[in-house]
Amino acid sequence: MERKVSSEKNHPFHIVDPSILPLLCSVASFGAVVGIVFWARDMGIYVLVGSMAALTAVMYKWWSDVTSESLVPGLHNDVVRTGFRYGMVLFICSEVMFFVAFFWAYFDAAIGPMESIGSVWPPKGLVTFNPYELPLVNTVILLLSGTTVTWAHHLIVESDNKGAIQKTGITVLLGMLFTCCQAFEYMHAPFSFGDNVYTSAFFLATGFHGFHVIVGTIFLAVCFQRLRHNHFTKDDHFGFEAAAWYWHFVDVVWLFLFFAIYIWGR
Repeated sequence: MERKVSSEKNHPFHIVDPSILPLLCSVASFGAVVGIVFWARDMGIYVLVGSMAALTAVMYKWWSDVTSESLVPGLHNDVVRTGFRYGMVLFICSEVMFFVAFFWAYFDAAIGPMESIGSVWPPKGLVTFNPYELPLVNTVILLLSGTTVTWAHHLIVESDNKGAIQKTGITVLLGMLFTCCQAFEYMHAPFSFGDNVYTSAFFLATGFHGFHVIVGTIFLAVCFQRLRHNHFTKDDHFGFEAAAWYWHFVDVVWLFLFFAIYIWGR
């Protein structure tokens, strides 16, 4: 007697459809790393630009697919959303270790300064930024943005979609303002990347943080559009939760940068 195999799902987990996107993402990421090496060795920027364009296209398609999946009733259930939360927490932990490496290098150079920079920190003759001018303004901007994104999350839970759209829009604008202020600071910096170990550490740490701010701003801008299309409910809005968690991570990292590099490092 033949057994009839049921096609119905008998578990609460979400099995994704086969996709070539993870492979393409890996290839584009590898190309971006190779492109950075070529760029650093003055061998051209074309590999980096091409790889970043490919990576952006893959990410757009991949996240669009995930967004479409989230709109299917019952597909992203409580068990699946719990898995998403664990994944986001682990991702943020990996980002924390990323910045730990920068702080480690910075404090290693600052606590035991080399003779080549005068055995003092910051190096002799270096004019640093006044932390109580533009850096303090940037700190206030980010703290305000953390407040507005939390407010927006609260409004989603309260089913106030209109209010959530407004507060998320304000957060996006604050993120863009922070990026503009950071760019203005770089353009008026009294030193350049290759001057010494302080300047290299400064631009690497604050620059990669600025990159994360841009990513977080895009993340929240996508959530802004999804709110406008009523994609989130009070019981199902993990996409916004993930964006809010990422944004708070960016806030906290900036506080460490502000006190370690701008104030203590002065």
